[in-house]
Amino acid sequence: MSFSLVTTWSPATANEPLGYGIELTNNGDTPIANFQLGFSGPARIDPHASLENGKLLKRLSNHTLIAPPDGYVLEPGATWTSTARGLSYGLRHWSDGANSAYLVLEGGEVVAIPTAPTQGKGHNSPLLKGAMKFPVPAKAPAPFSIIPWPKHVAATGNRIAPPGFDLKPVGDLASRAAAAFADLTAELFPVEAIVRPAAEAGMTVNVVEKADLGAEAYEIAFADNSATVSATTRQGMFYGLVTLGHILRGAKQYPTTFSFPTQGTIADEPGFAFRGGHLDVARQFYTAAEVSRLIRLMAWNKMNKFHWHLTEDEAWRLEIDAYPQLTEIAAWRGHGKALPPLLGSGPQPTGGYYSKKTVRKIVALADDLAMDVIPEIDMPGHFYAALQALPELRDPNEQGEYQSVQGFPNNSLNPAHEPVYRFVETIVDEVLELFPAGVFHLGADEVPLAAWSGSPLALDMIEQMAGPAMRKKHEAQFNQLGNAHGADEIEGSPTAIIQAEFIKRVHKYIAGKGAITGGWEEAAHGDAVAKDKSYVIGWRNVEINAELAERGYDIVVSPGQRYYLDMANGVSWAEPGAGWAGWSGPQETYEFEAREGFSEEGLKHLIGVQSCIWSESMTDRAIFDRLVFPRISAIAEAGWTLPERKSWERFKSMVGLMPIMYGHWSAE
Repeated sequence: MSFSLVTTWSPATANEPLGYGIELTNNGDTPIANFQLGFSGPARIDPHASLENGKLLKRLSNHTLIAPPDGYVLEPGATWTSTARGLSYGLRHWSDGANSAYLVLEGGEVVAIPTAPTQGKGHNSPLLKGAMKFPVPAKAPAPFSIIPWPKHVAATGNRIAPPGFDLKPVGDLASRAAAAFADLTAELFPVEAIVRPAAEAGMTVNVVEKADLGAEAYEIAFADNSATVSATTRQGMFYGLVTLGHILRGAKQYPTTFSFPTQGTIADEPGFAFRGGHLDVARQFYTAAEVSRLIRLMAWNKMNKFHWHLTEDEAWRLEIDAYPQLTEIAAWRGHGKALPPLLGSGPQPTGGYYSKKTVRKIVALADDLAMDVIPEIDMPGHFYAALQALPELRDPNEQGEYQSVQGFPNNSLNPAHEPVYRFVETIVDEVLELFPAGVFHLGADEVPLAAWSGSPLALDMIEQMAGPAMRKKHEAQFNQLGNAHGADEIEGSPTAIIQAEFIKRVHKYIAGKGAITGGWEEAAHGDAVAKDKSYVIGWRNVEINAELAERGYDIVVSPGQRYYLDMANGVSWAEPGAGWAGWSGPQETYEFEAREGFSEEGLKHLIGVQSCIWSESMTDRAIFDRLVFPRISAIAEAGWTLPERKSWERFKSMVGLMPIMYGHWSAE
């Protein structure tokens, strides 16, 4: 048997509603009847959508199962066409549509189906994949290739680039920094031999301690046949060596454009202490090798915080000794499993998780590369997968159904159910033991406005906290919103009040362990976290970032409009990626300034910036390269380089030298 699937997208017009077309072709020689078609991708058919020439059987978020009309037979060579007239959001880019599909035949046999990218009506441009190319020009605005650009450059001269560096560290800190740099360059640039001994004509690079520099500051002094990297800390020494590595690669590969200095100095330190990169490993699973490579790429960009988004509605990815069900059940998706195929995973079992042994290796690698690893266990919302594995965490008397904005029903831990706290405290204990940076990010984002409104326990809780009128309001929200499109909780709503109590209790437990609580901006609702023991990430818009800082919260800026790397590079259908927050090309991302809109007092609480890689669109790793590079380098420079030192033209001339994740380049 052989089948193929084509999906089409037609936006709504004055004469016709939107149409999401499904065309299944029987390429074999056997007719089929009484079959079901399952498919998934970022787009979500609305549960109340009408389906022309078909029946909607099941819908969980972006997984859909449909069937033809009763009695329909799909003959060899024929195509069954059905059209959905209703989506949770209109398609904006070619990667929004179905990217995996399968048939369930009458006898129960499951057949995977090749699936072509969704065809947009009126769009016929070649679909874009792979990182954008930024050619190195014949003449650059600066003589040395360095990203992020340093604070002070007073180096001059132009010697022939040495073949590599002969590192001469003095002391334990310097030795560790030198070893980390040697390993990093060997992994990222194995054929370039950036570190080599003097016998192979390596230029001497002394690595020494110098008192009274900043925590990540360094100095480089150049001489005709040597250079000296000085810093107070191991991290500063490492960053100085990374800068030398950038200069060397530019001068070796483009000797008529970039120079290697013979004299002078570079004195450097970052503008922000927090320079983060986030990876969502729940929507798509990344192997330990992939995670390790991303950490190395971040280190080459002088980023120092790896935010590891380990759990979501779609999967749980971390081994927990006390709850093996989490990885036995919630780490896997497939036909017939507790979690169906989602976001391009096919009918076969798909997924994975990180063992504690693997986590420790990744944490050690990051530490060598001057980077902290911040684990996120997103709660109380975005918890559907874990609740499938541990249904005893639900209020047993909860009635009805509420929907998250992503289309997951009843997906939030219930703050009024006491067993939840025993579970959470166990998770916190095991996670903090694995991640010595001493930060536990608890998420707290996008709890549905109607969450728990059918739970007697939660309704009793809100009545005790805020009175009978608030209880009635919460019950009314369920009646109005329970089965409609999800809507996030808003500050002051019954859901927000209940969530704040949950966050306060979990935050107190985290603080009692001597750790800092991280959260998305919603963690600050109701002042649920102590301002001296937490930080929050502002993601909705820049105004919220400034407002939170004014309220005294340490804030990391990561607006979806500019720093969410799942957003497409442009408005064109041919670009892959998401579009709910708009689009942001490399220049728009680079030129965004996190400090704008902050008062002098607010700037005291602006601790840094973070790129966010959300993975809904990342089934094709060429899409990953397209969306992440070079924008992650643009955000890295925003985190390190002071605004007055930034230059798009200079950055653009150098970013073509930066390594990417998978090596997929655009054919443009």
